[in-house]
Amino acid sequence: MRRRDEESFRQFAASRSQRLFRSACLMVGGDTHLAEDLVQETLGRMFTVWGRKRCIENPDAYARKVLVRACVTHRRRRSSSEQPAAWLPDEPVEIGDFSLRVTLIQAIATLPPKDRAVVVMRYLEDLSIEQTAAALRTSSSAVRSRSSRALAKLRSELEQTGFAELTAV
Repeated sequence: MRRRDEESFRQFAASRSQRLFRSACLMVGGDTHLAEDLVQETLGRMFTVWGRKRCIENPDAYARKVLVRACVTHRRRRSSSEQPAAWLPDEPVEIGDFSLRVTLIQAIATLPPKDRAVVVMRYLEDLSIEQTAAALRTSSSAVRSRSSRALAKLRSELEQTGFAELTAV
């Protein structure tokens, strides 16, 4: 970018950043930190095309368009729903028996894909037989038979690895 273009971009950014910030604040519901990030992202994107200024007929309208797109893109990201915690626990959380977890994961991995899906949906996600059948596009009786077969295989796997006390359930 030429020095003249760089200087004109600095002037544009200085004169429009407050207006962009105000718009961003309103779009994100008052989250000033996120609004600052979105304005920075907007100005960064504009800087990359500023040297080709002839492509931008109306810089104000272009900046608003980029800001709106940045806001929409942020809302689509999974991380956009993260909220900072106001309070953190002081005590460590009990995690549990790692060897049991590893053994269960390995045992579930030995199941065929459809049986694995039934076990995960029924017992880890706590879905009903009907909900599982709908998700897998199969009948309720197929879910029951797959579940029974998968649990029998898991029991035998757990007995072989020394976790026989879990198979009594």
